[in-house]
Amino acid sequence: MRTRRSALHALASAAAMSAFPTSVFAQAASDFPSKPVRYIVPFPPGGLTDVMARLIALNVGLALKQSVLVDNRAGASANLGADLAAKSPPDGYTWLAITLAHAVNQSLFSNLPYSLEKNLTPVAHLATSPLVLVVNESNPAKTLADFLVQARAKRLNAGSSGNGTPPHLGLELLAYNAKIDVTHIPYKGGAPSLNDLLGSQLDFIVSNMPECSSFVKAGKLRALAVTSGKRHPLLPDVPTFTELGMPGVELENWTGLMMPADTPKAIVDKVAAETMRTLKTKEVFDRVASLGFTPTGFGPAEFGEIIKKDVARWREIVKIRNIQAG
Repeated sequence: MRTRRSALHALASAAAMSAFPTSVFAQAASDFPSKPVRYIVPFPPGGLTDVMARLIALNVGLALKQSVLVDNRAGASANLGADLAAKSPPDGYTWLAITLAHAVNQSLFSNLPYSLEKNLTPVAHLATSPLVLVVNESNPAKTLADFLVQARAKRLNAGSSGNGTPPHLGLELLAYNAKIDVTHIPYKGGAPSLNDLLGSQLDFIVSNMPECSSFVKAGKLRALAVTSGKRHPLLPDVPTFTELGMPGVELENWTGLMMPADTPKAIVDKVAAETMRTLKTKEVFDRVASLGFTPTGFGPAEFGEIIKKDVARWREIVKIRNIQAG
């Protein structure tokens, strides 16, 4: 009986929220924010998206004179947190951290409970970052050529932050262009997969640079190639795949901020403006760059176009590579 009452209460609350006048949210736009904001990160703590979200939460929160609290909701290939945000009230008090993975998920999953383009609205495109082919420092492979000799001699295992995430996509592009067979092991985030690589439980990872660069600099991991069009300033001695004769392995991840659809434009624009202003300050810009990101700071319209193009691009690649959700 209690379960039934709870279910009925939830349905009633949902109905009340759907009937709640949008004008009420709009009226509150001038006073926004008047209470703490929840920033949903659909990945575990410590990964690329989490690191960037916490930096934005701290600094944009200071600018808005209100707490922005990060809420890690990992699971379901980053769809759990995205769905939670999509179904939250459109009042500006729920933010969502997304990556390229969410654009890919639109074609990777046939029964998503939310639509990236219909149920969420873009606020700010924050930064991009390349991926890096990394092995444990104990691995005898010193170059990409050495690695490929290994990969053609036996089937290697590789981790990623989940099916359809940029590290998985980088892995698929590498396998396709190098004509190697790899056993893919999906994790619930970049940090757990890196831990297993550090523990020699994986042969390699195509990792987000902000997640692995510190381990490379510390000598615990060895970087063999980067997926960007040119060498990255954080790892200037590491060649690009294009330099090494594999131009097909070119990919850059990105991270951005969204809110539930129908959030008042005044609130979206206010948060977008403060976010872009924050990204341009020397302190934040330098910090972002030091982590391996390239700050972008695109607003709602430009970010919306990026999402649209990536949804279309990766729909085709998912089909060609027959990438499965799990």
